[in-house]
Amino acid sequence: MTKPALTGLLALVLLGCVPKEAKVASPPSNAVTAKQDAAVPAEAAPEKTAAPAVDLTPVPFETARANFVRDTSRRFGIPAAEIEATLARAQFLDSVVAAMSRPAERVKPWHEYRPMFITQARIDGGRAFMAQNRAALEKVQANTGVPAELIVAIIGVETSYGGNTGRYSVLDALYTLAFRYPRSGDPAKLEREVRRELFFRDELAQLFALGREEKLDIATLKGSYAGAMGLGQFMPSSYRQFAVDGDGDGRRDLFNSLDDVFASVANYFLERGGWVPGGPVAVPATLAAGREPFNPEDWTPTHSLADLAARGYAPQQAVPAGLAATPVSLEGSAGPQYWLGFQNYYAITRYNISKMYAMAVFQLSQAIAGRDIPPA
Repeated sequence: MTKPALTGLLALVLLGCVPKEAKVASPPSNAVTAKQDAAVPAEAAPEKTAAPAVDLTPVPFETARANFVRDTSRRFGIPAAEIEATLARAQFLDSVVAAMSRPAERVKPWHEYRPMFITQARIDGGRAFMAQNRAALEKVQANTGVPAELIVAIIGVETSYGGNTGRYSVLDALYTLAFRYPRSGDPAKLEREVRRELFFRDELAQLFALGREEKLDIATLKGSYAGAMGLGQFMPSSYRQFAVDGDGDGRRDLFNSLDDVFASVANYFLERGGWVPGGPVAVPATLAAGREPFNPEDWTPTHSLADLAARGYAPQQAVPAGLAATPVSLEGSAGPQYWLGFQNYYAITRYNISKMYAMAVFQLSQAIAGRDIPPA
């Protein structure tokens, strides 16, 4: 969720991103992994969050729409007539329904997934982008402790340094998903589908609030088919919560101000991910012969190095004492790869809840900074 001015690319997910659900949880843009027009499935760990009960009773569109107008007006103090006038400009997009209904591809192994995001062209593009914006990036790095190369890597993965920020009307995309989220007809999937629809309905409401706060004509905004916007692909809720005014002009512009984009991406890592300035992200590890890989329920770094050592894990680089980590297993081209991810690795997964997304962003940032990265 972040955006500096016009020149880059963004990356998937969804989800993480980030952004990369509705009233249950908001993805950073960053986390609706479907935010990218060509979403690439990535292995994501289930989140340990107890979701509140949801009413599965069908609600007619006219009723749902009227309730939305009433509730959004009360919630954000926006005249109902103003909401109605904007919704009258919205249209349902079959292409959005089709994109969201697309069957998920198989989960690619790491050695197939990484090359989609880490190429020489993207590394070179990241270095050029960083050189062009070095002063602004270094200022944000000094103020937040989030490395400039990581900010650049996020923008590179999400939007190719601004080159692909999305072609869909954000209003139309969210309107479609808020009221016509695709149904599979499978009773086992109904609850998730209803939750997703409610999530996008909330994001549509957040879009109205965002438009008022930032003086945006929300009917003109372009983004992904899931409603993510700008160079950092923030969803409306993430834009409202984590975007900051990096250039001091009184606005948070994630479409045209690189200063705002850089500062907002960094702020997202700090506030949403708990970024630790100067802390490690991940280090390669070995797993003792005969020991089974430990696959935790999510990427929260709650395991002490002593506990991991008892499970057979040994870091291959020096690690500050007292840190907790999470083990990460990847399917490399030459066999299993093992890593230990720390709090800053977890912070990247807040953008997109996928261990491979986080690792790809991290390794791209290392390559942009001129550091060696291991083979896929």
